[in-house]
Amino acid sequence: MLDRAASASSPQARHARVTGRHLRALGFAAVVAIVIGSAGFVILEGWTIGDAVYQTVMTLTTVGYKEVQDLDSVGRLWAMIVMVAGVAIIFGSIGVVAEYVVDEVGSGRREARAMQKNVDETRDHFILCGYGRVGSTVARELVHSGQRVVVIDTNEASRNQAQADGHLFVEGDATDDATLRAAGVTRARGLVATVDSDAQNVFVVLSARALNPSLFIVGRANFESTQAKLTAAGANRVVSPYSLAGRRMAELAIRPRVTDLIDAALSHGEMSFSMEELEIADGSWLDGRTVGDLRGSGAATLAIFHGEQRGDANPPDDRRLVAGESIVVSGAADVLAEMRRRA
Repeated sequence: MLDRAASASSPQARHARVTGRHLRALGFAAVVAIVIGSAGFVILEGWTIGDAVYQTVMTLTTVGYKEVQDLDSVGRLWAMIVMVAGVAIIFGSIGVVAEYVVDEVGSGRREARAMQKNVDETRDHFILCGYGRVGSTVARELVHSGQRVVVIDTNEASRNQAQADGHLFVEGDATDDATLRAAGVTRARGLVATVDSDAQNVFVVLSARALNPSLFIVGRANFESTQAKLTAAGANRVVSPYSLAGRRMAELAIRPRVTDLIDAALSHGEMSFSMEELEIADGSWLDGRTVGDLRGSGAATLAIFHGEQRGDANPPDDRRLVAGESIVVSGAADVLAEMRRRA
């Protein structure tokens, strides 16, 4: 109710209502002019209703055809009055329509509707809340992985940058249910909350989880105390950029080659070797196969995960895969790409 009320009270909605009232008023004036003009020709000239209506419409529209019948001085005076009324109605209509078109183009509402139409047609995408330095990096990595991204932000500069980067965009507050629905939260595959405010990220996660219980949500936490709140709000994973950066710096100091190898395997096009996570869908190519079958196809199974539980590392070759599980595999990039396509 509040969402609809807010939408109805927006400047765009008010402008549309004013324009609609003007057009309805002009249409009503045109009908009244036709009725009064026709009545005048009937009364003053003694014409039939059909001739009177035809003459009135012709006069109002300033077509300029010859009169249906000859007019006396009174009839000509009445025709001039009808002409003036017709000119006023025509120019009034043109003015209202021109104002509406100019306002539509100048305000960007037409582009916003086109963008929203594209968002409405998007399925199985990721919603990215916040397009700052962290958010833009997340979006780039998601696109490189073949995912579709819809960005939510309130900042105009962020909107312009996201659109320049080729992303779909919804302008609004990501904590608002109406904004999340506009971004397709009920159709989305996942949501990443990267707003620089921990409180807002908690609200985003809480709202998104309520709207889509099956959504996979990753939340950003700037402070350690926020991580538990994000998890309680419904985030599947929580990332702290600062603690993650510290951990990475320590890993680079202790085992730089291992870190470089993992980074290269997870990057896009830097190595022929790669790592991938695959979900086993019911009845898919992977369902019922063994770890040995995958090894024969050129992929080594590093771990098998059961929902949110800890995974089984280095499973034996006779371990059979079951629908609902996820596996982490490594191997040649082209082999894993084909395996993902078939899965």
